[in-house]
Amino acid sequence: MHGPPVDVIKGMVYITDGSLAYAGHHFHEDSHPVHTHSFVEIAVVTGGQAVHKSLTGQRKLEVGDVILLRPGVWHGYEECRGLDLYNCCFSNELLQRELAWTREDALLGYLLWTGPNSMQRRGMLTTRLDAQALKECVIHLDALARLRDQPVDRHRGDIIGRLSLFLSHLARAVAASRGNIPGREGPTHPAVLEAMHLLESRLDHKWTLNELAEELHLTPRYLIRLFKSATGLPPMTYLAQHRVEKAASLLLHTDQPITQIGQAVGWADQNYFARRFKAHYGLTATTYRQRFTHHSLRL
Repeated sequence: MHGPPVDVIKGMVYITDGSLAYAGHHFHEDSHPVHTHSFVEIAVVTGGQAVHKSLTGQRKLEVGDVILLRPGVWHGYEECRGLDLYNCCFSNELLQRELAWTREDALLGYLLWTGPNSMQRRGMLTTRLDAQALKECVIHLDALARLRDQPVDRHRGDIIGRLSLFLSHLARAVAASRGNIPGREGPTHPAVLEAMHLLESRLDHKWTLNELAEELHLTPRYLIRLFKSATGLPPMTYLAQHRVEKAASLLLHTDQPITQIGQAVGWADQNYFARRFKAHYGLTATTYRQRFTHHSLRL
């Protein structure tokens, strides 16, 4: 196996070989600079310690700590002392396609879709694994790392399977630590899944709650109750989170003017777009692009 297929250029992390999903060790001493990425990243601490820096503040990391970051979230590590991380990365496209079913599972849906954007977490979710759960997660991450040597067209199922097993362990750990995961009492209501699909597939549409409810043949009040019960978020808040992530991706991977990006994600009012973007990422869209963008490589 060659070196890890990840590179950091101007603060932006890329998977350089087009891997479906990547897992591997990264070792840090002293510090690792603030950066962002256009894929889902999960960092599992398997050795050493450090201080994790993000928009939500600073957090001391020790063995067993896990950080999940949605696409576009920036973070870094300081005061690293033999920090041994097992990173697992996969594209947003994989989440939307092969892992789309996870929205129907209460625990996985919370882990991947709604938990990171609830309670002002701004796209980041943390948990801690006990010794046994950490051992089992590393088994699946090791297997996922070995699969990088195999052709994707013959081992796609293996890759998705190992990734799913790893994610399931994390989801159970999050549920055990929080105890109040939305939707735990049963499968996600079909109307909520349809609402998610409609909102995600038409981000640029000028959605209103009344229109969405009409599309689903529900009253607005009942739709809100269903959606919040399943996800912990109102429908329009869920929409806003996906809009801001899409805006970040367009800032990182295109040369489109910021005004055009705002329109592309459904926020034609540039002042409103600017406020929403800065509220989520703590940076203006211009600063975010200047700090992290690089156009020669893509996921």
